[in-house]
Amino acid sequence: MSIITSVEELNALYGGVSEASVAKVTKALTAEYRQMIEASPFAALATVGPEGLDCSPRGDDDCVVRIADDKTILMPDWRGNNRIDSLANIVRDPRVALMLLVPGSNTTMRINGTAAVSIDPALTGSFEVDGKNPRSVIVVTIGEVYFQCARALMRSQIWNPERFIDPATLPTPGALLKAAKADFDRETYDREWPERAAKTMW
Repeated sequence: MSIITSVEELNALYGGVSEASVAKVTKALTAEYRQMIEASPFAALATVGPEGLDCSPRGDDDCVVRIADDKTILMPDWRGNNRIDSLANIVRDPRVALMLLVPGSNTTMRINGTAAVSIDPALTGSFEVDGKNPRSVIVVTIGEVYFQCARALMRSQIWNPERFIDPATLPTPGALLKAAKADFDRETYDREWPERAAKTMW
């Protein structure tokens, strides 16, 4: 196996970047970037900590983040598995990256910056849904923002219903857990999960 070991080798292999690849990067939100982000209900949040890297799915019923200003976005931390991997990383290393998806669009948005975890009651309360507030809000200061080339989503045909996988052909969450822990009660977990999820969405 031949391995690349330097940036110089990479540059020689791939060549230079196009003008558009450089020009699209901004230090703050443009009106057009704001429009794209406000259309996104889903993001992948990447963080880094002493134990390594983490990438966490984030989703909301409306926009997955709230734009506070052209340099700041807010992401409520809704109910999850309580591992708090992302939050634990942020309080130790503020560097974050987000990739936001817009259903039906092959253009994705990327944000790199720094974050803090806020528990300000006025802020968490401003995200109230069904009488429930997030326990914290991730406050992201934008370092750079840009849109991503559409080729990856085009190749994957991610929005093509004809390419959707039937969930019944995949392992259930209970089966995945049992594969990791042999004595896990997969049947009970799978049976109770839909109702438990519906009651703990927020």
